[in-house]
Amino acid sequence: MNIPPRGIQNKRKDLCKSIGDIMREITLQVDGMTCAACSSGVERTVNKQQGVETCEVNLTTGRARIIYDENQVSIDAIKEKIVKAGFQPKDIENNSEEKAFEQEEEQLHVAKKRLIGAIIFAIPLLYLAMGHMVPFELYVPEMISMERPLNFAIVQLILTVPILYLGRNFYIVGFRTLVKGNPNMDSLVAIGTSSAFLYSLVMTFLLPTDEHAVHNLYYESAAVVVTLIMLGKYMEKRSRSKTSGAIKKLLELTPDTACRIVNGVEEIIPVEQLRVDDIVVIKPGSKVPMDGIVTSGSSSVDESMLTGESIPVEKQESNEVIGGSINYNGVLYVKITRTGEDTTLSKIIKLIEDAQGKKAPIAKIADKVAGYFVPVVIAIAVVAAIVWLILGYEFAFVLKIFVSILVIACPCALGLATPTAIMVGTGLGASNGILIKSGEALETTHKVNVVVLDKTGTITNGKPQVTDIISNSYKSNELLAIAAQVEAASDHPLGKAIVQRANEIKQENPQLQSFLESENFIVKDFQNISGKGLEASFANDSKIIIGNERILTDYSVKVGDYKKEADRLANEAKTPMFVAIDGILVGIIGVADTIKDTSVEAIKQIKKLGIKVYMLTGDNKLTAEHIGKQVKVDKVVAEVLPGDKADVVTNLQKEGNVVMMVGDGINDAPALVQADIGVAIGSGSDVAIESGDIVLMKSDLRDVYKSIRLSKLTIRNIKQNLFWAFFYNLIGIPIAAGVFYGLNETLLSPMFAGFAMSLSSVCVVGNALRLRMNKL
Repeated sequence: MNIPPRGIQNKRKDLCKSIGDIMREITLQVDGMTCAACSSGVERTVNKQQGVETCEVNLTTGRARIIYDENQVSIDAIKEKIVKAGFQPKDIENNSEEKAFEQEEEQLHVAKKRLIGAIIFAIPLLYLAMGHMVPFELYVPEMISMERPLNFAIVQLILTVPILYLGRNFYIVGFRTLVKGNPNMDSLVAIGTSSAFLYSLVMTFLLPTDEHAVHNLYYESAAVVVTLIMLGKYMEKRSRSKTSGAIKKLLELTPDTACRIVNGVEEIIPVEQLRVDDIVVIKPGSKVPMDGIVTSGSSSVDESMLTGESIPVEKQESNEVIGGSINYNGVLYVKITRTGEDTTLSKIIKLIEDAQGKKAPIAKIADKVAGYFVPVVIAIAVVAAIVWLILGYEFAFVLKIFVSILVIACPCALGLATPTAIMVGTGLGASNGILIKSGEALETTHKVNVVVLDKTGTITNGKPQVTDIISNSYKSNELLAIAAQVEAASDHPLGKAIVQRANEIKQENPQLQSFLESENFIVKDFQNISGKGLEASFANDSKIIIGNERILTDYSVKVGDYKKEADRLANEAKTPMFVAIDGILVGIIGVADTIKDTSVEAIKQIKKLGIKVYMLTGDNKLTAEHIGKQVKVDKVVAEVLPGDKADVVTNLQKEGNVVMMVGDGINDAPALVQADIGVAIGSGSDVAIESGDIVLMKSDLRDVYKSIRLSKLTIRNIKQNLFWAFFYNLIGIPIAAGVFYGLNETLLSPMFAGFAMSLSSVCVVGNALRLRMNKL
């Protein structure tokens, strides 16, 4: 299937946004759906409505995502169409996920009680009806044995009615959707078991005049089929509830209460009452209630559930903390910066919900098939019944064929094949700090054959760091400390890198401070010289200059023996910062944007998948080539402006490549939008969450490999599910229709058909859950 470039898709989305007063997007909860034919029926009905641009229904979540033109159709009219199709649309309320999980638990509890009740009646019914067929004798009271045909039939009827009542939803939904013209799995079950029950009922009334009618009772078929399908549905619901485990775990991260500081007094309040700028205290072992900034204190914080990073992160004053993370040892005072839906946790949950609600292209094939499947199955069952009647077989035989076909041919497995795998896949990604925004992105990622990496902040750390200290006059730490004394007054990124490294060294080597004081290196004058560097005076009237080679020329300072080292640093894509005191060059400090520790390994992993890796950067060619050689990319494209990055991606797409662009989500926005898959790499609390199809919570390129591997695993799982769903029906329907009866009298009983149908759905969901066992 050809998927249009993401840039084209986004142009369409942008069009919707540009006429935002007209186009609206809404998500509705749709109750009453039980199989793929249901979700397909809702989609078909709503999409026919004039003014509806698209309607996507997710069977697993029970939600419909609708984009419509409010000038042509109202949401009430759309809801009315859904009702006419036989289903109940509902608005999604605030805290809907918590309520949905509570409702799911309640429904599971009710389903369990009904199943137990059905089993209690089904066991004696099966014992009574089938006991005489086993190779050994089973005790049956004479009053209700086959020797008393009427009693035998009435007891079976009494045991069957409660089971059919407990499984009444099959009949309510099944016949309602049949009448509305959208037959589903319940319709098949309802028609089949009703036929068996009504035929048995007629035979019961004939018993007083014809005792041989006792051999044509099928109460146990109707009742046991319903019981087995109830069992399958219960197991399916229980398994499907596990697919949303990622969201459940994230929801559990937010604490119920927070400790707020008001006028120096601590007060415990519900988290919902927190407001921006409130100060809260986070004690050891407590959870951070909302996003905020540390105002005082220091501690280690566990952010593993949000970022997938198992190592605790050290937090101190001015550091950002994420709501839901766990404080380990110290006490933190935090000023709240985001609450409610604006928090990182809420955005992550929303992203996962959206991803699980949006369909992958592969799912649409299965849904289209399922939409026609049920009517075709009913037609096959009717034709098979007529053929066997024409061949002269008795009605009881024909009924068994009819019921077996309807019961075994359930499209549930077909409908669950894709959404369950997508839900588990996105959940697995989230637990590893990989947020995938849609099923389409998850599917497309496995087709990627070119990965384009931005350099700054993606391959490299994104900020300058001191790499070399060269001096013939001072020890390296001393030269760095002297330079930092002067650079402390500068806002230049290179100066900040020197100050940061010097502060780190001072903590390890406290005597440096006494050295600075003894040599009288206290700055009293400071002057910034634009584009060149800076000049300052020390308390002892010594003059110091720090900057590039041009500032040395201005002050007539000779490079001398340092020329060779300066050239080496430049060739290694490092910036040499010259330090001169009283007109004499005393050393060079090399500063560069260093490569991340994980970049080389990550690129190696990506290339192992047979994917070409490009590096894009605005840096000069010499610097770019040096970095490219170090990380071993296939091709380097240097001196590229942000707008030109998108053109590079477009040209790769024109060559027939499926392109993944990886950047910081802000500077690389045009290229991220143009790429088939845009990957925003950066902190989860960054604006990067709003960019790209995939968001990597950790600034770790290895997660690019993991996201591609996750996509491959998920697509393989979907294909396995679809194969078994199609294969199951391909084999089951002919056997149920009696195709092999003429050869070896092989015939499928309705009870076995019901068991097989239930088992197929459970197998598909179980196979999807296997995804969670994979290590990315």
